[in-house]
Amino acid sequence: MARYFLTRILYTLPVIWLVVSLVFLLIHLVPGDPIQQMLGEGAPAADLQAARHAYGLDLPLGQQYLNYWKGVLQGNLGVSLRYNQSVSKLLRQRYPYTLQLTLAALLVAIVLSVPAGVHSARRRNDWDDRVISVVSLWGLSFPNFALGPILILLFSIKFGWLPVSGSGTFANLVLPAITMGSALAAILTRMVRTSMLEELSHDYIRTARAKGVSETRVVYHHALRNAMIPVITVLGLQFGALLAGAIVTEKIFSWPGVGRLTVDAISNRDYYVVQGCILAIGLTYVAVNFLTDLVYSALNPRIRQ
Repeated sequence: MARYFLTRILYTLPVIWLVVSLVFLLIHLVPGDPIQQMLGEGAPAADLQAARHAYGLDLPLGQQYLNYWKGVLQGNLGVSLRYNQSVSKLLRQRYPYTLQLTLAALLVAIVLSVPAGVHSARRRNDWDDRVISVVSLWGLSFPNFALGPILILLFSIKFGWLPVSGSGTFANLVLPAITMGSALAAILTRMVRTSMLEELSHDYIRTARAKGVSETRVVYHHALRNAMIPVITVLGLQFGALLAGAIVTEKIFSWPGVGRLTVDAISNRDYYVVQGCILAIGLTYVAVNFLTDLVYSALNPRIRQ
């Protein structure tokens, strides 16, 4: 296990280097002058040059790249051009909100998909299996930017059960979590169903039933444990999709997370904040996939070979 752990770390290091490098280079390809945006169209040329020098934007691209890497390693991601605060401080303030929303959406997806997928597999080709298939297809086809406003109109404006936007309470978390988690729930439902159908057809399941083991224990203790191995892999891969979906969802519900900060920073040409936000999301995705590999290998030791 230790050898597998070290191997995965060695595989992860080039990915981290690639993520950091792409974040730096792609932001510099975005059109527009952030200093001009910060100081205004009528700013004197001397002030523009002084500001570029202060932020290190007048240096050659290679030197800026080395300086950026030094800052990343030291935890210094620069200073926001708009907020005049450390980007690291802004991320420390906003990141917990995004992580809270993403984990809540993940929980919603698991709670909805696992029972639905198991039930659909046990009732294969029955009417309720077909209903679950249609609902999951509908969930896959409905984007976040459309589902969010509909939930607001229904549960906030029409019935007044939940707040429209903001954060701080459990009620504020419900609608954004459902908006983000519904599409993932649809994917996982189909995945659980397919995996359960395969497990229920194996010989060890027939043997357990022949020995008189209760159907509930056969399904949930034996079949589901093995069926969840590929599902866990999909969960890790889809975590990045949830982080990307948080950008739209946070904007819709005015959720004060990294996604909303990213959108505001892009509109303000705030290079350092955009870099910091994308880097935080990218590194989180890498870390989650690394942990997924470890969990997957623990559940299925053959993977280590």
